[in-house]
Amino acid sequence: MKSKVLASLVLFTLVFTTNLFASEKDIYEFSWLDPDKEVFVLQNRKYRKANRVHVNVGGGITTSGAFVDSTAIQGRAGYFFSEDFGFEGIYSKNSGKENDTAKGVRNNNQGGSGTTPFRRIVDSYMGAMILWSPFYSKINTFNSIVYMDWIFGVGYGQLKEKNNKLRFTVGQSAEGQETLETHSGIMWEAGLKFYLSENFNIRTDLTAIHYSAENISTSGSTYKSNYDATVSLGYSF
Repeated sequence: MKSKVLASLVLFTLVFTTNLFASEKDIYEFSWLDPDKEVFVLQNRKYRKANRVHVNVGGGITTSGAFVDSTAIQGRAGYFFSEDFGFEGIYSKNSGKENDTAKGVRNNNQGGSGTTPFRRIVDSYMGAMILWSPFYSKINTFNSIVYMDWIFGVGYGQLKEKNNKLRFTVGQSAEGQETLETHSGIMWEAGLKFYLSENFNIRTDLTAIHYSAENISTSGSTYKSNYDATVSLGYSF
């Protein structure tokens, strides 16, 4: 009987004693570690985003477009009004050229008179997105902890591109002439933010913009997509 009562008291103590619960500010001390190192509980966010302005500058490659090799230089600026939600503006300057696949299509017939490939080369785009960052992670590598945030965004963007549609509507006489077009559409992104310090970070992003553009061979329009994979250096104020 006494053992049952004792067990009940222990269980009651474990369940209702608040000192056993770990909050974000709790720190566990391990005497066998270097005195300068601290081990934080899983709930803790060592680096905060709320009420901070951030800027990122970087570059990468365009992963869409079968006939074009393209690169992008991006600038981002945003603000998190809580740990989970914020907003961000983005501008990307792109440059591209026809790749070996396009050249192969042009020269696939004997004599070098192949088919002309239709391609779009993105010149630039800009937009604004609402950001959602509900997850964070800690990665233990080589006795060092890397703190990381997951970031997702969705919004609206405007894209400028040039294409060779005149070659298909006017004919051979328009070979080499470019048509400049501007499109608007839905923009989204998925990114990982790796903290280097309280202020500096490295961020990887996949940014996409989906827009409607006229077809060249049939009437009407269809949705096109541009995907850029980038790496950037960021600073939070």
